[in-house]
Amino acid sequence: MQSDRPPMSHNPIRPWRNIERRTSRQIHVGDVPVGGDAPITVQTMTNTDTTDAAATIAQIQAAADAGADIVRVSTPDAASTAALREIVRESPVPIVADIHFHYKRAIEAAEAGAACLRINPGNIGNETRVREVIKAARDHGCSIRIGVNAGSLEKHLLEKYGEPCPDAMVESGLDHIKILQDNDFHEFKISCKASDVFMAAAAYQMLAEATDAPIHLGITEAGGLMSGTIKSAIGLGSLLWMGIGDTIRVSLSADPVEEIKVGYEILKSLGLRHRGVNIISCPSCARQGFDVIRTVEALEKRLEHIKTPMSLSIIGCVVNGPGEALMTDVGFTGGGAGSGMVYLAGKQSHKLSNDQMIEHIVEQVEKKAAEIEADAALAGQAAE
Repeated sequence: MQSDRPPMSHNPIRPWRNIERRTSRQIHVGDVPVGGDAPITVQTMTNTDTTDAAATIAQIQAAADAGADIVRVSTPDAASTAALREIVRESPVPIVADIHFHYKRAIEAAEAGAACLRINPGNIGNETRVREVIKAARDHGCSIRIGVNAGSLEKHLLEKYGEPCPDAMVESGLDHIKILQDNDFHEFKISCKASDVFMAAAAYQMLAEATDAPIHLGITEAGGLMSGTIKSAIGLGSLLWMGIGDTIRVSLSADPVEEIKVGYEILKSLGLRHRGVNIISCPSCARQGFDVIRTVEALEKRLEHIKTPMSLSIIGCVVNGPGEALMTDVGFTGGGAGSGMVYLAGKQSHKLSNDQMIEHIVEQVEKKAAEIEADAALAGQAAE
């Protein structure tokens, strides 16, 4: 049983720290709840050739190991939807089939066991085709994501508004919501993505006021690992801070695992999800008593296997080190003469030489994680 306890640095309840999430309906993507009071889920998308089932399954497994709750898979042709059956069977997480242009791919994906069908209003076709997709989703227990994109809006909306804009995006989404609702289908969520942070944020705010459907957040085509992370953190972070968003995907030109890592870091920074070790570290300066940058790089790699929510402070000197360590599960503050102070549960514990630091901190974090998990398991048994 994995604990979802917040790390020590997030334990104190402060009114200025609380985020009041928008109230939305809850749907399910497979066995994963989305919306309502469910945790905000983190998604990614495979970039393998879907017809290579083995490679796609391996990438899904890697994403799941990194914490992905849901993974989307592109199904551009019949060969891809044929491979989807094996992919769904072997996947450890629910699969969303990504559909563009060919509505029959959605029907095939539903038959293959996809948990959700992502359809793009701008290219899925007329209402008759959408109704056929709805029937397939209903028949096979799929949910649907209406995925509006600024770069692929319907022609009549571009003619009406002159260019992609928040109003056009929201109108597109609401038109398709109406089709689903008119056909008595309510297991849907919606997104309205743009690569422009301002456009996406404005569209999502309008959408949040216009529907109670769960909202999938994303800044589409955000860019490479560095630039895309910054754009996503600004766009998604501001919306999440407002309480908008039930599931997120960080779109990076990078390994899908990196998307999951960034997604969790955004949620962790806002106290919305707690997974893995939250390392609080200084940027380093001439006061540092050890090589902070090298140490943090090493610890990030060595502690990737820890899924338990925890906090670790690595501070180079005594200016802020003791204060930060008081608020973390494990801490190390640089001192002098080649040694520093280890803190456990916010209290001074013992001195340690710098050359033993990394191994010792890893041991302490692993020990604390085991204690937290054991306590959570006992609490679970008592609740039963």
